[in-house]
Formats: sequence, structure tokens, C-alpha cells
Amino acid sequence: MSFMEKLRGQLIDIVEFLDESRDTIVWRFPRQGNEIKNQAKLVVREGQSAVFVSEGRLADVFGPGTYTLETKNLPILSTLQGWKHGFSSPFKAEVYFVTTRQLTDLTWGTQNPVILRDPELGAVRLRAFGTYALQVVDPAALLRQLVGTDPQFRTDEIGDYFRRLVVGQLGPALAEAGVAAVDLAANQGQIATRLAGQLSEDLSEYGIAVRRFVLENVSFPPEVEAALDKRTQMAVVGNLDQYTRFQAANAIETAAGNPGGAGDGLGLGAGMGLGAAMGQQLAQSLGTPSAPQAPAAPAGPPPLPAAESPWYWAVDGAQAGPGTTADLAGHVRSGALTRGSLVWQQGMNAWTPAGQVPALASLFAATPPPLPPTDAPTGTPTGTSSDPAAG
Repeated sequence: MSFMEKLRGQLIDIVEFLDESRDTIVWRFPRQGNEIKNQAKLVVREGQSAVFVSEGRLADVFGPGTYTLETKNLPILSTLQGWKHGFSSPFKAEVYFVTTRQLTDLTWGTQNPVILRDPELGAVRLRAFGTYALQVVDPAALLRQLVGTDPQFRTDEIGDYFRRLVVGQLGPALAEAGVAAVDLAANQGQIATRLAGQLSEDLSEYGIAVRRFVLENVSFPPEVEAALDKRTQMAVVGNLDQYTRFQAANAIETAAGNPGGAGDGLGLGAGMGLGAAMGQQLAQSLGTPSAPQAPAAPAGPPPLPAAESPWYWAVDGAQAGPGTTADLAGHVRSGALTRGSLVWQQGMNAWTPAGQVPALASLFAATPPPLPPTDAPTGTPTGTSSDPAAG
């Protein structure tokens, strides 16, 4: 410590504490040699207490207010020091400022799950977390039991101990609640109140009380939560047989509404018919009376086949037709229409060789190949012998 700091310590006659940390519980006033001048001013603000310790013994406790430190204000300390000079010289004492306001927004949580025997689910593992608020109600007991000579005692120094204390009391509190684990959310306030009272009783020897205890959440392990979700889904569905029928009816209706190429009309009609039939079956299974059915009409002959669109074909670059498929077959047999001949029918985009039209493929399947060329003098096909014996 520099000379100026020593000199400034001798001149200062105001003893006070301005807390800027918001988490300090006890703070010791720093003075060189712990000397306090006669007629010094002690300022204790709201939410604070000042504790004087002399020769290792707790002497006096001051509440909020401003005090002039002299013999009449320190009867216990005066007796301990045994001054005979009217308290005219500096005296030695340690001054501890204790925060008596509520310390809020302190958090707690179960590091390991608490095992609870539930009447409905059996043995379950539960985790919990929340917040709490502490308040020092007996500064002297706090200094004797916890602080000692610590110059700055903070909330984190008691946090671990408090969390272990909470976990130790949480299991019995949940068991004494007498409710199922799934109903704990509705009883969290009652359980928190019981825990606050028990914790305050356990901390009373340290001069600390739990003013507010909040049980924010009690949760199950992930696998138990997943099983509970499945159970909830089954409860919402109700009768699984009826639900399956309903899902099947929706699937048929969706399939009937999807486009299916050339069979769109047929698919839509079939889907509507199947959907209506399934709806009637579903209504019967649910016990809903269906409308009376009209008597079935007598069976009649099938509808006449649709008339075939006429064909057109090209002969020596000129259009011929119209004609039927049977006409084209005759031209194929006579050789007037070949696979390469161009044909057209309503619905085709352009003239197409007959051999590439699937509807005419059967006309060329049984058509014999063209005859081979013959020799001019004898009329015998090329590559064959005219001698009968050669055969």
C-alpha cells in the first residue's frame, strides 16, 4: 500500500458500503490496521446491516441509519475494549456489511434424476429446475456459521450447498404430495411452498430464510415422454377400428382425385363409387342409419361399340380414302399398302408410316415377303434349279 493510500485511510471518517455486484452477501470494510476514528460516521442503508467484530468477538449489529461512532453508541464494544479515556482515540474493529435484501433470480436444478415410485407409471426418473430467493434474517448467525473471516462472501459460495439441499428435500416433497407424476404440473405451487418452508427450517441455523421458491418444471426422461405422447395419441384417436376405416375412406377419395392420364374419367368415376360405398360401410359401422337404397335396375345389353374413325392413306403421292381398317388390310394383301406407306386418322398429329402405327401392326404380321425376281427366258426364280431331279 502506498503512502498516499495510508494517509487517505487515516483521514476517511465515513464507513459505508455501496454494492454494485448484486451478488455480494457479506463485505468487510477495508481499513489499514482495522482502525476506525472517533466520531466517524457509519452509514447503513436499507437492505443492509453492519456487524462490528472486535478481537475476534462479535460486538454490535447496526440496522439501517447513520450513526456517529462514540462510546454511547457502542456499549458492547466499549465494554470489550475497556477504554478509560472517554473513547477519544482511534479504536480497532472489523466492520462487516451484510446484505439483508432478498437475493433473487438464483437458480437450482437436479444434476441427476430423482427416482420416484408413481402409483400409475411405476418407478420413474424425474428432473426438475427452478429459481429461489434468499434473505439474511440473522446477520450474526451468518457470520458465525458461514462467513468467518471471508472479506467478500458471494451467492455462488452457498449455491452448491443449497442445490444439494434442494435435491435432498425434493424427493420426499414429491412423494408427500401424493399425486401422480403426470399431475405434478397442477400441484407445482403447493409443492414449492412446502419445499420453501422445509428449506428455511434447514437454513435457519445459518441465519438465512428462503423467501420464494419456484418449481418451474418437472420433466420425464425422453423415452418416457415419447411413450406418453403415443398414449395421448391413442386416447385422441379412440376406437382404432373406426379410425382405420375413416383413414381408408380418405385414401380412396384422394386416389380418385389424382390425375391418371387417359383413364382420368374412369378413375374419377371408380373413386367416387368406391368412396360412396366406403362411406356407407363406415356409416353402418358407426351405427348411423343410411338412406334407403333404390332397387337395382335390371341388367341390359352392353353399350354399342363406338364407331371407328376413318383411315386415309397415300398412293403415289396422292391421298386415298377414307376407309376402314378392313379396307387397309385388303390393300396390304394386294401390296398396294406397305409398311412405309403414309397413313392418318383423326387424333394423330401427322402422317405416319403404317408400320409405325401400333393399331395397324397386326395387318403386317401375317403378310408374306415379296416374291424373289425370276429369270426372263424360263420364268424360274433366281437361285433355284429347273431340273426336277435337282430337288
